[in-house]
Amino acid sequence: MAKTNPGRFFEDYQLGQVIDHAVPRTIKMGERALYHALYPARHALHSSDAFAQSCGLPFSPLDDLVTFHTVFGKTVPDVSLNAVANLGYAEGRWITPLWPGDTITATSEVIGLKENSNGKTGVVWVRTTGRNQHGETLLSYVRWVMVRKHHLDVPAPETVIPDLKPALEVGDLVIPEGLDFTGYDFALAGEPHRLGDYEVGETIDHVDGVTVEEAEHMMATRLWQNTAKVHFDATFRPDGQRLIYGGHVISMARALSFNGLANAQMIVGLNGGAHANPCFSGQTIKAWSQVLDKAETDRPGVGAIRLRLVATKGGAPFELKGEDGKYLSDVLLDLDYWALMPV
Repeated sequence: MAKTNPGRFFEDYQLGQVIDHAVPRTIKMGERALYHALYPARHALHSSDAFAQSCGLPFSPLDDLVTFHTVFGKTVPDVSLNAVANLGYAEGRWITPLWPGDTITATSEVIGLKENSNGKTGVVWVRTTGRNQHGETLLSYVRWVMVRKHHLDVPAPETVIPDLKPALEVGDLVIPEGLDFTGYDFALAGEPHRLGDYEVGETIDHVDGVTVEEAEHMMATRLWQNTAKVHFDATFRPDGQRLIYGGHVISMARALSFNGLANAQMIVGLNGGAHANPCFSGQTIKAWSQVLDKAETDRPGVGAIRLRLVATKGGAPFELKGEDGKYLSDVLLDLDYWALMPV
């Protein structure tokens, strides 16, 4: 009997199947230090206990993308070990902050299946939930991946494509208990811009760039216990290159967005996202954002801003798709998310 895990193939998934992912992971300040070393992350709420306490929180929560990466990494051996591509995200909601010392577990439910016309691959939709040691939901999101078939003669399953929201509404967002921006210190946060200073449709060039190196992206991917072969094994791809984990690009772009969006403090919703083109070592990531929507909330001084975050390989800002509707070759990431900002 085989002792090793070859990963699931498309024919191994069934609608309604629930997968409990290994291995529980306790997150402490070491993960924060590594996160801030790997990315130029410096949003004040995730950097300072004193700043977080001035905003009504007991202390500084871990960066929201630490939660995402840790939960995502747990799903890889069960969901995307044999994936051809990670196709998209939807309905992502951060429910409970991740505090130092919390232990994360994750489960996924298969909510959609569709075999591709070539009969060699299929698309699997899963809703993944990450929880803390108290059973409270930290994060829930849907993603869909294209997965290889192992036995091509296995009949195609009934096609079920889930009906997903194109975007979350403000009422869908969960704001951390006690968060209060009425005493917000803009000088310490790094920029004076509040929600009212941004206009829907406005674009922001984040100016800065970071060149990706082999060692750092592999260290980051190991940090999240992501075991996907394409990120480590140079023999796995025909071109002999290690593919940069898409989440590494997300975190790099989010960190770069500080310059112009320093007060977009917490990510609370993920509306959608696409990894438009592969990223490889030696490429320089730059980023720009577009304001898609904004709203006030029922919490004192707290507003919500919906942003499109685009990462590029140094391409011209504010250019996204060609006349054919396809992403330009310089575009790496197109991410649509909600963040909290002082009004």
